[in-house]
Amino acid sequence: MESERAEHIARLPRKRMGAGALFVDELCRVLLVEPTYKDYWELPGGVVEGGESPGTAAVREVREELGIGVPLGRLLVVDWVPPGLYPDDGLMLIFDGGELDIAQTSAIVLQAEELRSWAWCDETEAAERLPDAMARRVAAAVQARTEGRTVYLEDGLAMV
Repeated sequence: MESERAEHIARLPRKRMGAGALFVDELCRVLLVEPTYKDYWELPGGVVEGGESPGTAAVREVREELGIGVPLGRLLVVDWVPPGLYPDDGLMLIFDGGELDIAQTSAIVLQAEELRSWAWCDETEAAERLPDAMARRVAAAVQARTEGRTVYLEDGLAMV
């Protein structure tokens, strides 16, 4: 009986999961990072490791990538990502990193092996630097933060 259960669990599908943080400045620009291993920008964050919660992963990734330890706020976005760039689908979660002040921004130290640079970007600049689905995800996160809600997306598009 126990071995049948274990076999059943082993056959269940697995999903990739990533978690990131939306940081804004006093002008409501978003903080984007430029990875060394990708040809596009993204929010700070990364892969949720096995047995790790998405919130813990987002905090860990921000500390690793930017060198800052800030408490993250509520969940802003859950975005289902279809197969495409990767052969399987996944879930991307964006948490509210809050507004960074000058002291916090000055404390940013990039992990040179992973990140080339970072920048504050308005909506137009973000849309130019991000892939389309990611630009939609970030715009939805900004709106969710402003409206005090959480949104569910599929490939960056709101489900109605």
